[in-house]
Amino acid sequence: MTAVDTSERTPVLTRDVLRAMPKIELHCHLDGSLRPETMLELADATGIELPAITADTLRRYMRADNVSSLEDYLARFEATISVLQTAEAIERAAYELVVDAHADGVRYIEVRNAPHLNIREGLSLDDVMEATVHGLARGEAATGTVARFIVCSLRQWNPDMSMEAAQLAVRWADRGVVAFDLAGGEAGYPAAAHADAFRYAREHFLGVTCHAGEGDGPDSVVQALVDCGANRIGHGVRSLEYPALLAYIRDRRIPLELCPTSNVQTHAVPSLGDHPIKQYLDEGVTVTINTDNRLISGITLTDEFAHLVREVGFTGTDLVQCVLNGCRAAFLPLPEREKLTARVAEELTRFLAQLTPVAA
Repeated sequence: MTAVDTSERTPVLTRDVLRAMPKIELHCHLDGSLRPETMLELADATGIELPAITADTLRRYMRADNVSSLEDYLARFEATISVLQTAEAIERAAYELVVDAHADGVRYIEVRNAPHLNIREGLSLDDVMEATVHGLARGEAATGTVARFIVCSLRQWNPDMSMEAAQLAVRWADRGVVAFDLAGGEAGYPAAAHADAFRYAREHFLGVTCHAGEGDGPDSVVQALVDCGANRIGHGVRSLEYPALLAYIRDRRIPLELCPTSNVQTHAVPSLGDHPIKQYLDEGVTVTINTDNRLISGITLTDEFAHLVREVGFTGTDLVQCVLNGCRAAFLPLPEREKLTARVAEELTRFLAQLTPVAA
């Protein structure tokens, strides 16, 4: 197993240091991560009216700091989805997301989206897929940051739509798609209703993740694991409410795609200081750190790392562990995953060696 020794150094983890640190992003929604400037340009080109007319005011409007629930948080997406109804817009958004992630030190990113949300103006589902994977590939070619796609369905939709999304994901599996996911509001919309779609994805050897334990309790995580066969859990922040479940997640090395700032905004936890991420990590749970939605949460991965250091007590060793967890949890073929892990581990070793240590 690749390891990085940080035992002899306690680096000064400034924001600039954290920005330069190599990172892995496994949970990032395309339609929650647009540039405000791009939204305005796309809206102007298609005659769409947005809730703000400048990039700064739009950025402030979109940030979900004062929402009352997960469902209220998700309502913010209507503005971004409205401008993602052409192939050109989707491709541009995907490309720019990879470029932005690269500037933030991200070496590998899995971008997710529900293609059914992008067919209001006549695109087919395959049109959406082609635009998305092409945009991600362009971003990868321009930056070197490896980008893959996860196809989502939503809990509130008819299970037939989830099956269609799973079939779409399988059809594009050799063209940049690595997994199938179920997102959307949890309360009142059980993942078990979509079990057939998950089964189809697994039967065709596609990776499977599922949003759970964010807007609902640990039973939601149980459904994701037992009924849907999830390989990873999107969020899973409330798993600690069921100790046997948390032990199962730890013992089976099931990665949690935790998004601390988003988890506070959706009221999954009352504050960052109350987030169980450090407890999970200390207890041996496979923790990964993610943004969820760069625009709507108003966050970068560097921001997230900085918040965890300042408000949760994360050390450099903790961050390194989470980055390596992300490498090992990536929905990549094993040889590619091992190469990614080795490359990032080597980069982390060089990176840490250049830092100024402080007294413990």
